[in-house]
Amino acid sequence: MAFNVNEIRAQLALGGARNSLFQVTIQNPANSAGDVKVPFMVQAAQIPQSTLGLIEVPYFGRKVRLAGDRVFGDWTVTVINDEDFLIRNAMEEWSNNINTHQGNIRSFGAASPSLYKAQAQVTQFAKTGAPIRTYTFNGIFPTDISPIELDWNATDQIEQFTVTFQFDWWEVTGGITGNAGGS
Repeated sequence: MAFNVNEIRAQLALGGARNSLFQVTIQNPANSAGDVKVPFMVQAAQIPQSTLGLIEVPYFGRKVRLAGDRVFGDWTVTVINDEDFLIRNAMEEWSNNINTHQGNIRSFGAASPSLYKAQAQVTQFAKTGAPIRTYTFNGIFPTDISPIELDWNATDQIEQFTVTFQFDWWEVTGGITGNAGGS
């Protein structure tokens, strides 16, 4: 096949998905005060990855490879920090309620994970503003809240921090779904 620029243009009939057209929502079970700001202040996130494990079965000097169990990685978001520290405070409170700094106990009233796990969504939008695809993270909770760097040399910048979450699974819940993430 000879190179033909019209072929790639024909395959990108919609102009390609843009990685800057997205929105994140997070339901914080400990402090929902920042939930309304999350869609505006999360400036970076990812569409989640999903990895199938590998089982190798040795057989007469060869390895037969079989699909293993599905593993979900971390999910990290980058947050713009406003002077009200609303989202930062809410994330710290969520983390602290899972395991307190001083007492090393859970503050959610009971040990049940259902009390500290929540849902989050990342939605990819088309250039028209229509939602293309929504990923829902189920059983999400924060495991790392990054430091905020302070520096006298930092000018013309707004503070940022990252929050890394663990989750039980993700599924496609809106837009172009197919069978991705289904049962």
